Amino acid sequence: MSKLQTLTDHKIQKVVYSDFFTDFSRNSVTGQLNRKTNADAVKQSLRNLLLTDRYERPFQPEIGSGLQGLLFENYTPGVELRANKLIEEVFDNHEPRAELLSVDVGGSADHNSLSFKIKFRIINTTEPETLEILLERTR
Repeated sequence: MSKLQTLTDHKIQKVVYSDFFTDFSRNSVTGQLNRKTNADAVKQSLRNLLLTDRYERPFQPEIGSGLQGLLFENYTPGVELRANKLIEEVFDNHEPRAELLSVDVGGSADHNSLSFKIKFRIINTTEPETLEILLERTR
């Protein structure tokens, strides 16, 4: 057996992260649930974790970020620091597939909103991904 043949026999398997669309839509041809893969699946998971408040999920009180509670505080540099800390906790505790690179927090006291630009890297990849989230008060 040649060296080249052994290299082709031992192909490196690429890890595929997969998740369903949150609306449980189905493929019109196959009837199977539509799926998000790799970066899109991780982004959807992070968005769900960050927008979920603690104690919101029954029997899983530790899941969530608490970011929505920051909308009701006076906007100060301390709010940005707290938001960074909450986002870091979500990455550390609930998303092992991604590594946080940076968080940019912006806010508007006049519009009662916070915006987040989160840069992260999926484990075993080299390209950074970006997730942008805008939180606004509805009342």
